[in-house]
Amino acid sequence: MNFNKQFLLDTAKAKMPFGKYKGTYLIDIPEYYIIWYKNKGFPQGKLGKMMMLVYELKLNGMEDILRKLRNS
Repeated sequence: MNFNKQFLLDTAKAKMPFGKYKGTYLIDIPEYYIIWYKNKGFPQGKLGKMMMLVYELKLNGMEDILRKLRNS
């Protein structure tokens, strides 16, 4: 997937809009929950793409990228 800079910034500042982790930054949602969504199927649209990016970053131990962007 090809993500642009604005998408990365949006993902860094995005919060879960529903469910158990409502109001939590996507990157701060526990890995097991993101994996559960990966197996279940990510939501459609932008949120699903953001969650897919979070999954890939967590999988590769790179979640600090979004945390640094969020704090800048």
